[in-house]
Amino acid sequence: MTYLIGVDIGTSATKAVLIDETGNIKAQASAGYPMYEPANGWAEQDPLDWKKAVLSAVKKIVEASKVNKEDVAGIGLTGQMHGLVMLDESCQPMGRSIIWCDQRSGRQAQKMKEMMSLEKWLDITSNPPLAGWTAAKIMWVRENRPEVYAKCKKILLPKDYIRYVLTGAFATDVSDATGMQLLDVKNRCWSDTVLELLNIPRELLGNVYESQEVTGTLLPEIAEELGLSENTVVVAGASDNAAAAIGTGVVREGQAFTTIGTSAVVYSHLDHYAAVPEGGLHLCCCAVPGCYHTMGGPQSAGLSLEWFKEKFCQDFILQALKEGRNIHEVINQMTKEIPIGSDKLIFLPFLLGERTPHMEPDYRGAFVGLSNIHSQGHLLRAIMEGVAYCLADCNNILKELGVSITDMRVCGGGSRSPVWQKILADLYRCDIHTMQQEEGPAYGAAILAGVGAGAFSDIPSACDRFIKEDKTIQWNETEAAKYRQYHQIYDRIYEHLKTDFSALAKT
Repeated sequence: MTYLIGVDIGTSATKAVLIDETGNIKAQASAGYPMYEPANGWAEQDPLDWKKAVLSAVKKIVEASKVNKEDVAGIGLTGQMHGLVMLDESCQPMGRSIIWCDQRSGRQAQKMKEMMSLEKWLDITSNPPLAGWTAAKIMWVRENRPEVYAKCKKILLPKDYIRYVLTGAFATDVSDATGMQLLDVKNRCWSDTVLELLNIPRELLGNVYESQEVTGTLLPEIAEELGLSENTVVVAGASDNAAAAIGTGVVREGQAFTTIGTSAVVYSHLDHYAAVPEGGLHLCCCAVPGCYHTMGGPQSAGLSLEWFKEKFCQDFILQALKEGRNIHEVINQMTKEIPIGSDKLIFLPFLLGERTPHMEPDYRGAFVGLSNIHSQGHLLRAIMEGVAYCLADCNNILKELGVSITDMRVCGGGSRSPVWQKILADLYRCDIHTMQQEEGPAYGAAILAGVGAGAFSDIPSACDRFIKEDKTIQWNETEAAKYRQYHQIYDRIYEHLKTDFSALAKT
């Protein structure tokens, strides 16, 4: 029996799964770590925390499954996009990584827009310059920490730092590389034009591979520590969303999924390259060779819910602990009886600025319409609805582009909420489907490992074999009509406040 491992380096934790050649999950484990916020709009994590978590989680699943080490054929990597990991001449991390949701490099993103026309950025990188993407972060470090940049010998993304730890190889894949804003997306290679424009030496970057391609094998000392063979291959892997698409079977035109984790995304598969006017959605290479995907959604999705829960709901958290109840089940119970529109309360989910469809690092969160009738349940429900309004805006852009979504799936922690599922179905005005497998990105990475190791012939056929839908959540015309009213108000509130957000950021 052949076994495969998928590793997902997430924002709150690393998850590892071990599957067999029939697609069954044999073991899984996770290990958490902190996120640091040294200033407003900043977000950092320590790459050494990722390393420790990955080695711990993989070791646990290998030991728990009791598999023969020679039977573990491959490892696939996925994880958070856009993070900047800089290594010194000894290949050690130069401090914390500036991660995906950090917005400090807004000025650098603006400078990038002035250096080259928007049309040219879209033609090469398929996306407008963004503060949260890696290129702007590199420029910020060069301008604000020149002594660090001068000593930098390699620039990697989070999952690709783990690849170096496991194999000693410097490499990335096309889906994750898209989010660096340094890739020629149509041609799936580094852009000499952009690298020259931004004065970033090519030798700082790793080689670019398709997601299922083998990038190396385990180093002897790592293999010994993990209880695996030195012959275990490590494939290029994919960004978290591209891997989640594999893990949910979204590998053909017309298929899409929504995931709600720390951030949230509505993702649509494209069989061929198709430009997105004005960059209203991210357009990226996907993990299926030769294919692409769009994605968009709020940076602060599950994060908004966790923020409110931790800051303002300690009373019912303690009560849930006393009663032995799952806190998220309590939240669902509190919110399911709150009426559509949360009794005329709207939340803007911009705690860490925004990327799509508004693309503004200065935006911040807001509750609008608060009154003395509103309880914790109202505010929690308003957060869920605010995240869904933003996702629906992105889905509407897809419709305007003529992309017909015939199959919308959901995955990710927040997407398991029955309340959130129903809100999404009504706002999308289409049925949505849950999946039997719930470890989307890690499971997708394991499938990629299987293709690279020769256990599966190709990505779509493996998904057809293993990925199964579970439940269907049906949308309701009457409820959708009510949501449409509140959604229109949400969009107008954003328009009214955007200049105030900008002014507030400058105070």
